Amino acid sequence: MSSLRNSIPSRAHKERSQPSARKKFGLLEKHKDYVQRAKAFHKKEDTLRKLREKAANRNEDEFYFKMKIERLTASLHSIDNQPANKHVLFAEDREEAKELQSRYSKSEIPFSIDHIPAGIKRKTDRSYKELEARKDRLSQIEKIYMDMAMKKELQKNGRKRKLTEDEIVCPTSQPVYKWRVERKR
Repeated sequence: MSSLRNSIPSRAHKERSQPSARKKFGLLEKHKDYVQRAKAFHKKEDTLRKLREKAANRNEDEFYFKMKIERLTASLHSIDNQPANKHVLFAEDREEAKELQSRYSKSEIPFSIDHIPAGIKRKTDRSYKELEARKDRLSQIEKIYMDMAMKKELQKNGRKRKLTEDEIVCPTSQPVYKWRVERKR
């Protein structure tokens, strides 16, 4: 019996219109308006939550990448370049200076790239490629973060406008915005 009752189309009940005496208070929000506004609010809320999580992860990733880049740079710098430290020797007279100079010039071994074994050269090249890849990745992460920050700023309240090419002091490939100054109350 209940299935027969459900098959008969029921009449859709409409919401009442706003009384003419209350027109001065503005538009009356109907249920469908409320639902639409609530969905938009929750969608923005979820987007902001995701942005905050990405920003937290980004800070950790950026710290990790910067730390690795610094380590690689320091290790590669010490491999490629000759040590910059030099011994300063003081002599009483010219004879002692010549003696010290001859003693230390014989013991020094000239350091050149030709004397490095092939395996070490390969590892050094691989390390340089890794360093470049990490630097590229860090720049990509920073670019993504800047885009996210710009989107977040554009979602905030306040009057803003996009500057034309004539108004931009330092031309860039990305759009430049200017916010109108507002007094705090």
